[in-house]
Amino acid sequence: MNTPVTHWFKFASPQNFYHLAGKLWPWFAALATVLCAVGLWIGFFVAPVDAQQGQGYRIIFVHVPASQMSMFIYLVMAAWAGIGLAFNTRLSGMVASALAPTGALFAFLSLLTGALWGKPMWGAWWVWDARLTSTLILLFLYLGFMALHASIDDPRRADRASAVLALVGAVNVPIIYFSVKWWNTLHQGASVSLKGSSMASTMLTGMLVMVVAFWMYAIAIALFRVRNIILDRERHTEWVKHAVA
Repeated sequence: MNTPVTHWFKFASPQNFYHLAGKLWPWFAALATVLCAVGLWIGFFVAPVDAQQGQGYRIIFVHVPASQMSMFIYLVMAAWAGIGLAFNTRLSGMVASALAPTGALFAFLSLLTGALWGKPMWGAWWVWDARLTSTLILLFLYLGFMALHASIDDPRRADRASAVLALVGAVNVPIIYFSVKWWNTLHQGASVSLKGSSMASTMLTGMLVMVVAFWMYAIAIALFRVRNIILDRERHTEWVKHAVA
């Protein structure tokens, strides 16, 4: 008997997921484009000037969402890699591989925008601050994941080896998040929490719109990339030959 659960389980098949991803990714890409335009417009043209940091604070509309996404994508990547390692599912490793470049991009963007923000605020492009250093390690973990996967010819063996690295590296994410609480760092604490926000409502709105925009982008590009990975790995199957014919 077909149930809602078994209905969704069919998408664990690379073939079924390929077609689902093909239908979904353009919608997420369109949402990302619209939301990013709206978020940047609010952040750079509507939000007021900060009383202490002046115009320089506007980098947060890119820096904060990028930083959040770099951490969250790593946890999602590690979760997919762990599922593949535990249950030997083909699609899990493909999704993890598809997420890694996007996570690395956000980690790099976080470091770059942090440097642009840090120069006027701290007087230096880089300091060996706990938050910055752990984020740099996160970028290296992403790059290491991709390099390890690319260095092994057999995709299934590559999935298992890189999954171990992803799971071990996941311990770095809570270190990044709690670093401003555990150590005396230059990096400021969170302006937004479950208890509320210390930001002006317009600033908060712009930043939240950008967070959602980055979410939509991450989903869209991951779905697009996993389709290419599926085609590459399943290229010898009949359904792929028909799909690309």
